Amino acid sequence: MKISFPARLSWENFHTVMLKGLKVYAFYLAVLSFFRLVFIFLLQSYMGPASGMSDILLALWRGSRLSMQSAGCLALISFLPALFLHYLLPKLEWFSWRVLNGLLLAMLSILYVASFPFYRQFRMNFNQMIFNGANDDIYALFITMIQQYWLPVRLAGALLLAYGLWRLLMAWLKWTPLENFLRLMHLPLVVRLLGRLAFLAGVYVSVLLGIFGGSLGWQTAVDWENAGVTKDEFLNEAILDNPQAVYRAWNLNHRMLACNGLDFTVEDIRSLAALLSGRQPDSDDLDVYLQKTAGGAQMEQPSHVFVILSESFANWPLLDKYKNIPISQGMRALLAEEDTDYCPTFLPNGASTVSAVTGVVTGFADANLYLTTMPESFKEPYVTASAPQMEKLGYATNFWYAGPATWERIGAFTQAQGFDHFYSRGDFGDVPGSVWGCEDEYLYDQVLKGLSDAPSFNVILNASNHSPYDVDVEAKGFDKEAVRATLPPEAQNDEELLRELGHYWYADRELARFVKAVKAKYPDSLIVIVGDHGDRYNIDKTPSTYERYGIPFILTGKGVHKGTLLADSAGSQIDIMPTIFELIAPKGFTYMSVGSSLTTGNRRGVNYGFWITRNAVGKADTVPLLPESLNGGEPPVIDDQAMQDYINAVRSISWWRPKYGPILDASRLEGRE
Repeated sequence: MKISFPARLSWENFHTVMLKGLKVYAFYLAVLSFFRLVFIFLLQSYMGPASGMSDILLALWRGSRLSMQSAGCLALISFLPALFLHYLLPKLEWFSWRVLNGLLLAMLSILYVASFPFYRQFRMNFNQMIFNGANDDIYALFITMIQQYWLPVRLAGALLLAYGLWRLLMAWLKWTPLENFLRLMHLPLVVRLLGRLAFLAGVYVSVLLGIFGGSLGWQTAVDWENAGVTKDEFLNEAILDNPQAVYRAWNLNHRMLACNGLDFTVEDIRSLAALLSGRQPDSDDLDVYLQKTAGGAQMEQPSHVFVILSESFANWPLLDKYKNIPISQGMRALLAEEDTDYCPTFLPNGASTVSAVTGVVTGFADANLYLTTMPESFKEPYVTASAPQMEKLGYATNFWYAGPATWERIGAFTQAQGFDHFYSRGDFGDVPGSVWGCEDEYLYDQVLKGLSDAPSFNVILNASNHSPYDVDVEAKGFDKEAVRATLPPEAQNDEELLRELGHYWYADRELARFVKAVKAKYPDSLIVIVGDHGDRYNIDKTPSTYERYGIPFILTGKGVHKGTLLADSAGSQIDIMPTIFELIAPKGFTYMSVGSSLTTGNRRGVNYGFWITRNAVGKADTVPLLPESLNGGEPPVIDDQAMQDYINAVRSISWWRPKYGPILDASRLEGRE
């Protein structure tokens, strides 16, 4: 008895749809690999000088293996619906192959075109910053993309690229000369069966390579966490194709939101907090370990205290090697004054402005929490919050921001954390500026107008040194040609860099003018100047870790002198308020902080990814730590265990205390993802 199957279930039909799926898989793999090759070629100036062709080939090979996973996922999006439609609704099968792949290629092309300016800005393929943007000012982001990154032109180019790729894919799917040739041949049954087995084996291997990232098992699988195997940071980023980079960003963001990126037990935190405070681990109340007592004022209590968080105000322009580039004359002149001291080994709290804000406002390090959106941040001020503690010293507390109050909920957040007043662009009237905020000179003018003889503590966050870099700095006196002449030959024709350097010059000039005006009007004031972060632009395409991430810590005012800060001091933004307390608070004044003062013994700083001392810097997540010399010499020796303990103490306390409160109780972790 002969068994017959419906025509649609024949081998030929199964073979046809499977072959199309394999073709789509191969096409996406080729596209992602080609994208990677062009990315490396066009951005090769960001590659380290020690990297050569062997490193590039390794990156291309490793990246192609990783892209097998991406290509497999992309191919499935059109293949699975096509398989379903092929047998049940064959007249609609075209929708999967043509429409779905068209949409996927448009998405890929847009991501690819966007990856170039993203890398130039952040020195990374897509990362968590794309999710931070969801809490940012969407309108301002949109305008910035238009003004600085030519969004309409880039989008048109991306869509044109997508259309070209789509046409190639459609031609590739229609190209069947080998299949047609085999159909004309009358092959023996055994040969046909062997051919079918070989085809199925090929499908099986392709599936394994797609699942395990270019490997046949999980033991040798390549994924985004282990893909970076070259010695060059740029090439390691290039290994990640855009879908993998977006997946990395999503994964890290998910860890942050779930608070499971840090894995400390309550016993760990108790021991680490005790080490940080120098006492025995004899309490489950975390606040016991955070309490400090001021040693006594080192100056007369100032009438006004200012903490200026200056947008993208990196430390590298203040280094001696760049002293001939005329963009930092204001701060260089200030540093030469007798009432000013300076710590050149200082780290931002995080990679973005909001981390700097939370560091100064709450006193906590960046530890996988988004404090400006957490409900706990709006119940009451944290015990380490700066504003309530400054109020104890008799100061009214003000937060001044150049931009809108809605950005990162900054207005509601700072007031929930105890600031008496919050002022933003909406309070300043019609003043010049970009979508991110008013120009620095107008912000500082508003601050000066808002001061009175009543003592005040003021945190000031400016915005001019920020993309789209649209301040007319040349009209304000920036000598672009003088700066161009001091740059290395390979950078002299980089107009975008010159525009960025012009905005640093403007931020520096207005800072210096503001400090001078404050000292003239209120000569007993204390002023702290720090960058909110670095890591936006450098003259060197492959800057050292120190030059890329470091920010200045400048202290100036009556009572400050050379040596106010320890000669070997180092720190981060969580150390700002303890330094202020130890300078101005009377003996016996108690305050709460995770950080410690640069005047009494703080010789190390740590943030979301790095640590620093007076002579070394390094990544915080390597075991053992790998110190880099600040001057490019031999790596200095550090106490690895002590630094590891400090990193873990700062992170664990800054993770637990804002989320779970002061009591170290393991039951509070139950049910945590």
